[in-house]
This record gives sequence, C-alpha cells and structure tokens, in this order.
Amino acid sequence: MKLYARSKIYIAVTASLLSVAGLSSVLAAQANDSAIDNAEAQAREAWRETMHQLSTPDTGCFHASYPSTEWEKVECAEPPAYRSGRPNPEQTVGNGYDYVAQAPSGHLLTLAVGSFPIVTGVTSEKGVNVPFGGGESDGITGKNEYTLQVNTNFANTSACDGYPDCLAWQQYVVSTNTPVSLTGDKLSGKTEVFIEYWLINYGIDNGEDICPAGFIDIGPSGEGGDDCVQNTPAAVVYKGQLPITDLASLQLSGSAAAKGTDKATATFDTEAYTATVKDSYTDISSAWIQAEFNVLGNAGGSRADFNTGSSLTVKVALTDGSTTKPTCVSPSEYDGTTGETNNLKLGKCTGTGGSTPHIEFTESN
Repeated sequence: MKLYARSKIYIAVTASLLSVAGLSSVLAAQANDSAIDNAEAQAREAWRETMHQLSTPDTGCFHASYPSTEWEKVECAEPPAYRSGRPNPEQTVGNGYDYVAQAPSGHLLTLAVGSFPIVTGVTSEKGVNVPFGGGESDGITGKNEYTLQVNTNFANTSACDGYPDCLAWQQYVVSTNTPVSLTGDKLSGKTEVFIEYWLINYGIDNGEDICPAGFIDIGPSGEGGDDCVQNTPAAVVYKGQLPITDLASLQLSGSAAAKGTDKATATFDTEAYTATVKDSYTDISSAWIQAEFNVLGNAGGSRADFNTGSSLTVKVALTDGSTTKPTCVSPSEYDGTTGETNNLKLGKCTGTGGSTPHIEFTESN
C-alpha cells in the first residue's frame, strides 16, 4: 500500500475516533445537564410543598422566593368584592357535583393542598355565564377568567351563635380578576389569593342587617335567616391575569388552626404568596372534615370553559394527623360545596395513604 493511502486511512480513523470521543463528551454533558434539570425541578417542587406547610410570623400578607423559606411581609390588596355562588347541584364539575376528599373518622383537617400534577392539551379557557339557581350566573367572563378553590364542608360551628340551622363555610380562592368594589364595574386586573368566609342562614331574618360584625348581610337565605359573607385582604400573586396555560405550575392550599390562624397560600413557579387572618370568623377548624379543590368559573356560579382536548389530573393532599388513605366521596352524593363549574367531565378517583395522604382524579373535555 502506498504511503499516502496509509496516511489517508490513519487520518480517517483518527478523525472517526475523535468524532466518537467528541460525541461521547456531548452526550455525557447532555446527560449531566438533564440530571441537573431534574434535580432542580425536584428541589423547586420540594420548596413549594414546604411553603404550603410553613406558618407565617403574623397575620397579613406575605411573600417568599425560591430557595428562601422565610416569609416576608408585603402590603395586602383591599378585600376583593368577589362573591361565589352557592351550589345548585347539576351534572357538571362544580356546582355541588365534584369529588371531595374525606378525612378518616375522628380526624379533623388542618391543611388541604390542591395541585395539577398532569396537565395536557390545555391551550385556552374562557369564563362564561350559564343557567344557575333558576336564573343565570353572574360571574366575570372572558379569556383567562377562572378561579382555583379549596373549599371546606358546611358545618354548624360556634360562629353560628347557637342558631341550629346556620352553616359556616370557608373558601380559599385564587382569582385571576376580582371586582374592586360591590358598587362599581371596575376589575382589579390582577391574580389574587384570599379567603372568603360564609355564615349561611344565620339568625332570624327581620328585614334588617343581622350579621355579625365584619360580615356583609347579602339578604335572606330563603331558609329563615340571612346569608353573611366577608373576604380577607388579598395577596397579589401575579400582576395581570395568570394564563390558563400556566395552570400546571399553580398550587393552592388552605389551612385552619384552632385559636391560631387561617391561611390561603398560592405557589407559582418560584414564588409563594399567602394571606393570613385569625381563625375566628367561622371556627371551621372545629369541624373541617372534607376538602374540595378544582379550577372553576370566576365567581357568581359562572363556568370555566376549556378547549377541546384538555385533560387534567387533580390532586388534593390532606393533613389530618394521620397516614390513613382519604376517601373519595362520590360526586353522585353532591358533597361538593362550590357554585362555580367547569366544562370538564370527571374520570376515576383514587385515594392514597402514607406520608402525604391524598386523592387524585381526572377530568377532561
């Protein structure tokens, strides 16, 4: 073989070996980057879980950014003039027809965390008004108008002041847009987290304001008493309407501690926000045994309409002092409490025990 031919073969083999070595280095670097990405994603998820568990040093509104776990006090927004609709059960998600997580017998909930571990095919959402309560819902309509809600069960508590037919109810809410006042049409244009307190059928209706101090009397319940409601000041989660395409990174929790505080916490990507008040408005901590969580219309019994092809896995994690598997309460029993809805159809629900007891169910369009 001629020298130049052998040289060409040597050069070709050498180049090939160098190419393979280079490719191996690239693949190794990519694998390392992937491992770092996975580790970072897990670290952020662990941080979000921690922030839902952590109490605040005081009442008010607080914020934290990853990786810090220290709540820093921030200015609250005024209590929003948001109003949920009371449920009037129909065969749609929400409006009383929803899976509910039931704590084991003898245990009370202190915390419920709602999240969407799997979100596929979601490209758009629109809030719409629908038939509701013998008339039509009165929600906030349009693109990206929705709420996340963690809702308690109804219960007769000490806040009912001895009225036997009164029911206390508590909602932890993330709303992408809220009315600024009860008398105007102006909207905040911000995504906020807050708590809405209810005393349903309180007192004996006499045509006057009979609600406890701090509550707004919104009129007769139709059952002998009046409905009373008030909202906490809100923490601003996002300066604008958080797009529905970011739903997978948004989590909401509600907590209640007897003689302590009630806290609504929202985590989004690397940010955490919370609104906290004393646990004395409804005394729900004495009777909290069920938790409902979902993405729904924005107030007034309205509906969140998702695009065709949307699919969600909904997770409701409970803290009740046990590791027992929570029960999925069947939607046929109408144990959901919210009046708002979405246009998704419910799938199967399963409960899981262990260090983080929870239920998971699917819903899709």
